[in-house]
Amino acid sequence: MKMRDKKRRPELLIPASSLEVLKTAVIYGADAVYVGGQAFGLRAKAKNFSMEDMREGIEFAHRHGARVHVTVNILAHNEDLPGVEEYLRELKALGPDALIIADPAIFMMAKEICPEIERHVSTQANNTNYGTYRFWWELGAKRVVSARELSLKEIREIRENIPEEMEIESFIHGAMCISYSGRCLLSNYFTGRDANHGACTHPCRWKYAVVEETRPGEYMPVYENERGTFIFNSKDLCMIEHIPEMIEAGIDSFKIEGRMKTALYVATVARTYRKAISDYLESPQKYKENMPWYLDQISNCTYRQFTTGFYFGKPGDESQIYDSNTYVKEYTYLGIVGEVKGNTCRIEQRNKFTVGEAVEIMKPDGRNISVTVKSIAAEDGTLQESAPHPKQVLFVELTEAPDIYDILRREEPLRQNK
Repeated sequence: MKMRDKKRRPELLIPASSLEVLKTAVIYGADAVYVGGQAFGLRAKAKNFSMEDMREGIEFAHRHGARVHVTVNILAHNEDLPGVEEYLRELKALGPDALIIADPAIFMMAKEICPEIERHVSTQANNTNYGTYRFWWELGAKRVVSARELSLKEIREIRENIPEEMEIESFIHGAMCISYSGRCLLSNYFTGRDANHGACTHPCRWKYAVVEETRPGEYMPVYENERGTFIFNSKDLCMIEHIPEMIEAGIDSFKIEGRMKTALYVATVARTYRKAISDYLESPQKYKENMPWYLDQISNCTYRQFTTGFYFGKPGDESQIYDSNTYVKEYTYLGIVGEVKGNTCRIEQRNKFTVGEAVEIMKPDGRNISVTVKSIAAEDGTLQESAPHPKQVLFVELTEAPDIYDILRREEPLRQNK
């Protein structure tokens, strides 16, 4: 196959759980966002989008030069198919840029109902070899999402054996499932909620105890850290230090996991990976010099250690696990700046803060500006000393003027997880 430019600009694909998060992702650097509707996606517990919000989100993204991909990635049962058909017709009217699909039946329905919308094959379809990629290409897929179990060597081999126009999407950051490409049965076994039907309860992150055979009823805790015991829980994937290898492998889209994450998380990962990708393409030396900043920023939005997953071999190899990369800071999300007049901004409050408190303005360009809250007023102008009510609309005066879409956050006391 023809070799492509190894310094081409990959797409940065960011998750969005709501309209607010979609707008945040776009402003903070996403080339594309992926979202789920209120049915037929694999994040049933996420807020997800009404059709009205999805329409507004698509229009917003397109105005800012970004794309929207919609997940229709359940593994369907017979009773799902009529509803899927109706849903695809609704999506056709909205005009997203791509549909992410795992089920062959849904794929063929989309090809018939809305052929003008790109069809991307989900990682849930277990795409592990170039023969599978060619199979989906022949059926009309524009892109295939690689299985998380692939190494970069295997992805390079796939790239060399598929059409030049075909796109590869791979995860670059976020939670890893303990099971093969998400096909875990724990949730169904414990709760009757099917992971591949969009209702996973994430039992891999529950707290567990050990019971010894001769001492039934005596529960012995298994300690990991102060946040709990997660004996099945994988470390988070983080490839911020390996963007050159990801590009050289021929990956077209770098995907961030996290369709149930907050706007603060999405803003943090989007702007960090945006800057890292841009720096590398501008100058590999600049990328190398700025690595401490990337690592510091990305460590602010996770509670788990990092791993490179399967990209350099099977997890468990100590050379591939960042055991020393524990986080030491965390931030509380206060709100996104709406309209601005002078040093006063309108926000919809997300967590409590008070007058006189030191907070931080987080900007899309990478700057973090320390400011003090001078006053807080309700919509009717009533002054208040604190903001204790979630989602209350407030007018907040700061010691420095923010810009629209800036995020207000508060740095919390140092915390070290071993």
